[in-house]
Amino acid sequence: MQQYIIGNWKMNGTKAEAQKLATGFLNRIQEATRPLPHIVLCPSYPYLTSVIEILKHSPIDVGAQDCHPEKSGAFTGDVSAAQLLDVGCKYVIIGHSERRRYHHEGSAIIRRKIESAIKIGLRPILCIGENAEEHKTGRTLHIVSQQLASDLPSDQKPHEFLVAYEPLWAIGSGQTPSLKEVEEIMGLMKYELSTRLLGGALIPTLYGGSVTAENAADILNLPHVDGLLVGGASLKLDEFWEVINASER
Repeated sequence: MQQYIIGNWKMNGTKAEAQKLATGFLNRIQEATRPLPHIVLCPSYPYLTSVIEILKHSPIDVGAQDCHPEKSGAFTGDVSAAQLLDVGCKYVIIGHSERRRYHHEGSAIIRRKIESAIKIGLRPILCIGENAEEHKTGRTLHIVSQQLASDLPSDQKPHEFLVAYEPLWAIGSGQTPSLKEVEEIMGLMKYELSTRLLGGALIPTLYGGSVTAENAADILNLPHVDGLLVGGASLKLDEFWEVINASER
């Protein structure tokens, strides 16, 4: 399975900085002499069209960081999956821990967003993971299993979405679970997906949470890891390129 390296730029940068980053990645792609993983960049809403325009003839895809579950309507400040598709997005992050925490999003709304994205033709990247207290009390596996059961629609096809495990306590902290822990959790995800959906073992499972150029190769070499969801490091051209080059599949 081809690995995925996804850059989540979050609420960072200016238009000029987004264009500079996108152009930098485009130049690196054009100069690459080895097969590369599937690369997806997810800038803030205002810069989607600028980044898409720069990358439109490249193998790099562009995704958004969230979408509203409705196709259209009186939802001031929101953006629909249909609008994202219309400007050229192919992916959308859904259920990120920061959406769950700061916008109080639960499984019901997350599931509706996934359904809306898939129906319109976007490929959702579902984010799941436990918080510090849940991790400390040994409830990680239970939380991951519970979120997969409650967040995912039951009738989707394996090629329609990806799932990223992000331990909330690791995001932006510089801390990561041990490789043994990551492998155990990712293995559970593969098992749960294969038992819930026909062909579920083929769903790409990604790891996210304080991913750096230093730890990317070790994480990517784990058997059940099909890629990485990268935050801060994806805003640094050289470091993110090192993460990309850590992929061997």
